[in-house]
Parts: sequence; C-alpha cells; structure tokens
Amino acid sequence: MATTRSAHTVWEGNLTEGSGVVNFDSSGAIEAQPVTWASRSQEAGGRTSPEELIAAAHSSCFSMALSHALNGAGTPPTKLVTSADVGFQPGEGITGIHLTVEGTVPGIDNDAFVAAAEDAKKNCPVSQALTGTTITLSAKLS
Repeated sequence: MATTRSAHTVWEGNLTEGSGVVNFDSSGAIEAQPVTWASRSQEAGGRTSPEELIAAAHSSCFSMALSHALNGAGTPPTKLVTSADVGFQPGEGITGIHLTVEGTVPGIDNDAFVAAAEDAKKNCPVSQALTGTTITLSAKLS
C-alpha cells in the first residue's frame, strides 16, 4: 500500500532574521518545531533545522532497512543504534551524511554485519532519495 506523509512550515520574515515553525501533519507525533537560519547555520539553540530532520529520517530508514536485511538473512538483530550526521555549509548546502551503526546481532560476524550495513546504506529509500549527496558509513557489532 502506498502512503504519503506530510509536513508544512510557516515562515515569517527574511532568511537571516525571520523564523518558522515546522508542523508534522501526518502523524501529529511531534509537536510543532521552531526553525531559524541561525539554528541551521550556527548553534541549534533549541530549534531544529532541515538537516536535523534529514538526519532523523535517514537514521530511522537505514535502521529499518538493515533490520529487514539481517532478518531476511536469518540473523535478526537484537538491537541497532544508528546515528546520522548531516553536514551543512552556508553558501554550499549539504556537504555529506555520515551514518554510524552499532548492532547486537547474534550469529553474524563483523564482516557480514558491515556488508549488510553497506547494502542498507545504498538501498534504504532515504539514501535513494539523497543520491546527490555523499553518504559514508561506520558499522560495527557491539
């Protein structure tokens, strides 16, 4: 079954002095979040950024893809801890994404885990959507 998820942002003012609020329409699971240029290009200061939202989407999508692949190989994970670091340079844009995953996966060796993680990095839907971005990976068993 195909799905569509939606969010919207209300922005007021110019880029550097204005501010916005990101609303998560589909689920309502996340309260509306403030966003500013400063939270994107400097310290977060309690506000989010497009890059943080991409990091959240990528880390969760990658975890699902890796879990699915490991289960399909007969070695379901007990636990996967994934982080995504999305780099941003004003004037240049997103400079890259680094995924880090540590897994507890009975019955698998580190080489097989890294290979599965590399495959998940390449094939998760968010990675596919971000093919214009350099995505790197560090993976290890815990």
